[in-house]
Amino acid sequence: MAPVQVPSEPVGPLSTAWRTCVGTGRLNLALRADYQRSLARVQREIGFTHLRGHGLLSDDMGVLRTDEVAGRTHRRYSFGYVDQVHDSLLELGIRPFLELGFMPSQLASGSQTVFWWKANVTPPADLTAWTDLVQALLRHEIDRYGIDEVRRWPIEVWNEPNLDIFWEHADQQAYFRLYEATARAVKDVDASLQVGGPAISPGADEWWAPYLDYVTSRDVPVDFVSRHAYSSHEPQPYPFGTYQRLRPPADLLDQFAAPRRHLAGTALAGLPVHITEFNTSYRPDNPIHDTAYHAAYLAPVVAAGGDLVDSFSYWTFCDVFEETNIPTSLFHGGFGLLTHGQIAKPTYHLYAFMARMGAQVLARGADHLVCVDPSGRVSVLAWQPVGGSDGAPAPERHDVTLSVPLQVGGAPVPDGSGVAVLRERVTEDDGNAFAVWRELGRPMSPDARQLDVLRRYEAPSVEHTRLRAAGGRVELRLPLARHEVTFVELWPVVETVHDGLDDRRLLGGDDDRLVAAHER
Repeated sequence: MAPVQVPSEPVGPLSTAWRTCVGTGRLNLALRADYQRSLARVQREIGFTHLRGHGLLSDDMGVLRTDEVAGRTHRRYSFGYVDQVHDSLLELGIRPFLELGFMPSQLASGSQTVFWWKANVTPPADLTAWTDLVQALLRHEIDRYGIDEVRRWPIEVWNEPNLDIFWEHADQQAYFRLYEATARAVKDVDASLQVGGPAISPGADEWWAPYLDYVTSRDVPVDFVSRHAYSSHEPQPYPFGTYQRLRPPADLLDQFAAPRRHLAGTALAGLPVHITEFNTSYRPDNPIHDTAYHAAYLAPVVAAGGDLVDSFSYWTFCDVFEETNIPTSLFHGGFGLLTHGQIAKPTYHLYAFMARMGAQVLARGADHLVCVDPSGRVSVLAWQPVGGSDGAPAPERHDVTLSVPLQVGGAPVPDGSGVAVLRERVTEDDGNAFAVWRELGRPMSPDARQLDVLRRYEAPSVEHTRLRAAGGRVELRLPLARHEVTFVELWPVVETVHDGLDDRRLLGGDDDRLVAAHER
């Protein structure tokens, strides 16, 4: 197999769109210790910029309070829970991506709810009361954190209004009215706050034209557009679980490209595009999320998505998440990169590898991404391509061979120079806590010893070796196991001479023949 010739000069910077935002369960969950520990690990090892979740204005955040006294309703805003959530996010170096929803029951026009925690999905009975609430929230945030900070928080109006489970009757005109009133209210607080929508789900691209017509004909503020992307088919329900067929990974990239395709040549062309949710399955109980296959499936999406959008938000960073039900098992197919208790899934490692990639892209292919740092360190992310449910079964081995250029101080490394090669692997066996959990008998609530085992075996396997440069390059051969995602760092070696550290004499030999034999 002839090696892929990696160019010597970067083709451009590695986009940060993959880490610009990440999703979360409803924001009330951020008050829990397990959630906070999970986010702390994610920020320490990956480092996302923004976090988006549902329920900022839902009843369990307690923002709108009413009291009946002497036949009169008194209203007060309470931001205690919101403050706790946003304080903790900012302390961990992650900013809110505000999703305005769902409807406080005191303002709702109806009783329709979604999820087991009963989020109200009806329009406001009084649009003015709704916009008063939105403005009170934003003014409070500005008072607490300062206008320069809050200007960096994108503000999205509602969630998937094209689906009748999230917006009563999926009433398009009612959503447009909500969007207009909300966007104008946001801008009345501060004209530079960033507001957008329509946060539509996959399969709803017919919304783009009427949304465009509405906002342009009425000069409604729009600073960005948003959409969601999932690649699964209809669910096949099982007790406490779901299975689904998957389209190929390229389908997600096609969905990422859809907003710009539909808005090309219009007044909204050129606006930032945020994919504020994406994953394979849209179900929080599909075991595919826990697997090595899932990491290999998403690797080309994470590596290339930044060419198409300004952000694409993985849904979600941890399994502290409650929508269809309370999870009944540690591994249950949850969306999270981490399980409860901060056990890393294979897809977590994909993101952690991306966080260590170099700043400049040298090459990107169907099974690899190669980057470089100013220091000369070259980083490689490689994966076995998979094709979804209708793709051919993945073979037991996939070979990636690259001819990689290496430089020190801007000059090619001299012939014969040493190059340290450090490799980490996630496969069906390595870096795969889900596989270890199955070996342990799938304990629904692992005890302390079992959790210790899972934590010990969640880490990718590691390898190290040294290659020799020739012509300013090394040939890197990477045999990948089934469903493998691998991360490699290549460091040009500057040898340090130290007579007291001669590995040839470790056994005390002082005879040159013994030294030579040891070298062989």
